[in-house]
Order: sequence, then C-alpha cells, then structure tokens
Amino acid sequence: MAKGLGKGIGALFPGESLEHSGQVEEIQLELIVANPFQPRKIFDEETLQELAESIREHGILQPIALRKKARKYEIVAGERRFRASLLAGMDVIPAIIKELTDTQMMELAILENLQREDLTVIEEAEAYQSLMENLHLTQEELSKRLGKSRPHIANHVRLLALPDDVRTLMNEGTLSMGQGRALLGLKNKRKISEVASKVIKQGLNVRQVEMLVQTLNEEVSRETAQPKKKDIFVAAKESQLRDYFGTNVQIKKANNKGKIEIEFYSEDDLERILEILNLQEE
Repeated sequence: MAKGLGKGIGALFPGESLEHSGQVEEIQLELIVANPFQPRKIFDEETLQELAESIREHGILQPIALRKKARKYEIVAGERRFRASLLAGMDVIPAIIKELTDTQMMELAILENLQREDLTVIEEAEAYQSLMENLHLTQEELSKRLGKSRPHIANHVRLLALPDDVRTLMNEGTLSMGQGRALLGLKNKRKISEVASKVIKQGLNVRQVEMLVQTLNEEVSRETAQPKKKDIFVAAKESQLRDYFGTNVQIKKANNKGKIEIEFYSEDDLERILEILNLQEE
C-alpha cells in the first residue's frame, strides 16, 4: 500500500491548503460529480460504510474541495467523504470552491490520493507516472519534491511494464508487489501471465517466485550454453545492483575480468537507467 508523502501537496503547490484556503459553503450532493482525473479505481465498501456511520454521528469534520463546472461541481479532493455522505443519506456537504485548471485538478487529485495509505501499488505507480508525464519531471526530480526515494518511485513505475491482466491481479491484492517485481525478471516476457497464474494456483511466496523465475531463465540460457553457478559474492552484488537500478542486473565474470549487464524494457526505462548513471542528454 502507498505510504504518506514526506512533503505533501505543498511540494508541488507551495502554500496550497485545500482544507483551509477559502470560505466553506454547503453544497447539495446532487450537484456534485466525480473528478474525471481521479487516479483511484478501487474504493473499499467496508471502510466507506464505517465512514458513513461516523458522518451520521459526527457530521463532516473536514470540508471537501470542489471546482465549479457549468451547473455542477467536480470533486478536487475528498471523494471518499462524498461517497460516504451519499451512503449516510446526507443532502449537503461542506465544501471549499477552488478555481483550478484541468492540469491542476489532475495533479491535486493524484497528490491527495498519494498521501493516503490505501492506494494499491499499481495505482501508486500510475500516479507517479502521471505526475512525471504531466509535470515533465524526471524520477530524481519527483523524488526530491515528494520526499520519496528514487528507487521507491522506480520500483513502482517498473510494475507498469507488466501485462494488463497481471496488473489487475495486483490491484485486486491477489499478487503482491514483491511477486510482481519477481515476475518482471522473466526473460521470456510472453510467459509472465502464465507464470502469474501458476504463482497464484500454487500459493508461492516472493522467494519461491524468484526461484521459479531463476529456473525458467536458466532453461532459456541452456539453449545456448550451460550456465555456471555463481559464487555467493557475485550473487549478493547482483541483488544489490538490482535493487539500486530497479531492474534485472547480471554480473558475468571470468578469471579477473567480466561485464555487468543491466536490462531495460522500454525507451523510458533506458532513459531512467541513464539518468541514474548521470548519462542522459542535457
């Protein structure tokens, strides 16, 4: 699950406070529509019911943020409170009306969700990717502005290279982030969905998935040559480099020389790795 941001909305919108930057108004719920840029796809019904019960007893303790759109209002932040208010049978909700562009709407919606702890890893990855694309930020720049480590962002964004059906399984909680990362190590990318189904069926943990992927990769390698067993030192360094670069890394050593291979899965992934190495074009 996503953890709270170190710096928050103020990192991208200095001085911005959605809850304390305007006059609070009572808005009819029937006039409010969802944010078209809402990054969150899944709203837990049980927690919504719990929030609805709290609203019935105590009311809304914090206003939501809206944007006027024609005769309606679009939600900028606070969609859970809005949905729970509907469940609670409320007619109106306290809100602050903001004047925002479509770009600002999207950015604030993403940031509000990133500060919560119930985003799926895929939703979090999509949020990071969306911010980088729309704000034209590198992973390093986004890392500094959000107070997240660059490897944290890179490891999430890499998951977007998984097939759609596998990402859906992760969104549903059927596969974990660790299992998804392990599946990305498969050399034969066309088998990722098939192997994911096997992982679920057999109830394999992350370590077991890593071993399965290694076995399948060795089978591919045997088509050209029998792989030699690597010593513990080299294997440990490979693991360290994989975590640093957020991708598969192999150290191939012979006598006192060798080479390090860093895999990438798209042009964006290559640019990300070059950025880490400070080799991207100015």
